[in-house]
Amino acid sequence: MGRAIALRFARDGYAAALAGRSGAALAAVRDEILGIGGQASAIPCDVRVRDDVRAAVRRAEQELGPIEVLVNNAGIAESAPFTSMDDEVWDRTLAVNLTGPADCMRAVLPGMLERGHGRIINIASTAAKQGFPYTAAYVASKHGLLGLSRAVALETRGRGVTVNTICPGWIDTEMTARSIARIVEKTGRTPEDARSMLERMNTRGRLIDPADVADVAAYLASPVAADVNGQDFDIT
Repeated sequence: MGRAIALRFARDGYAAALAGRSGAALAAVRDEILGIGGQASAIPCDVRVRDDVRAAVRRAEQELGPIEVLVNNAGIAESAPFTSMDDEVWDRTLAVNLTGPADCMRAVLPGMLERGHGRIINIASTAAKQGFPYTAAYVASKHGLLGLSRAVALETRGRGVTVNTICPGWIDTEMTARSIARIVEKTGRTPEDARSMLERMNTRGRLIDPADVADVAAYLASPVAADVNGQDFDIT
């Protein structure tokens, strides 16, 4: 999904600062963007590490200029009954899905507010609005991310900076593939049955194309969405 969003923004004329833990994956997307005539930088960053986040923002601005749009897309999902969930699962999930985005926002917001322009787009989930069993940490983190977005949107109102949230259902990504594998392992379903079950949970009856999420992100960053703030957009 991050790749789809980065490519869409590059096609729209943005220079793309790509941040993540996998150097190979970052380099591959950077090279794709360069191949279509865009501008991009690959920046290693683990959002669980606050110093990484700050260093990534500094490097992005040194190499590409002031950050106009932040898309918080890093995310993990692990499943376990709440009463037997490891402490590490809770801590890791909140660190990546909630504290990480908060640190990224805190790193870019001062500059955005000083310039009087900025767009923050947080990728949450339908789990930001409803509960699902065996994913308490994930649900809590995404509820928190939606609440964080709404709160900060009120603080930036009228100051040229908007904060909005995208809440997709099941997307055709590696994360969903891992979820399918866990369902197969725990239930004995076939991979086809497990995938079909997830597809039926989306209103469109199929997994969401990451490009659909990228389209909404591009809209929220565009001039026509200048007055859209503190909103959440379902993609199901």
